[in-house]
Amino acid sequence: MTATAKAKYVRVSPQKARLVVDLIRGLPVGEALVRLSVTNKGVAPAVSKVLSSAVANAQDRGDVDVDDLRVSAAWVDEGPRLKRLRPAPMGRAFRYFHRMSHIIVSVSDGHDAVDTQETGETEE
Repeated sequence: MTATAKAKYVRVSPQKARLVVDLIRGLPVGEALVRLSVTNKGVAPAVSKVLSSAVANAQDRGDVDVDDLRVSAAWVDEGPRLKRLRPAPMGRAFRYFHRMSHIIVSVSDGHDAVDTQETGETEE
C-alpha cells in the first residue's frame, strides 16, 4: 500500500530541495527521518514534515506497520516564481525571482495493490 503527501508553495528553490530529497529516496522511514534531522540544509525540516505526513496518511488508510514503510518515491517540482525588481544604476531595474517548490513524498510497505494470482500450473 502506498500513501502520498505534498507540500506546495515551499519558499525554497527546487534545485536546493532536490539535494535533500535525493538523500532519502529508497530508505526506510525511520532511517530517512534520522538522516533529515542531521542534514544541515534549510529545507530539511520541510521535507521531514512531508515525510511524517505521508506516514500518517498510510496509518489512516489501513493497518500498516510503520517499521515496514520505505520512501518509495520522492521528488520536487517547480512552483510559481515571484517576480521582483531590484534598483540598478541609471534609473534601470533588474528582475530577480523568488522560486517556490512543490515537494511530494510517497511511502510504501512493498505490498502493492497488484496481487499475484496463481495460474494453477505445477512445476516439473
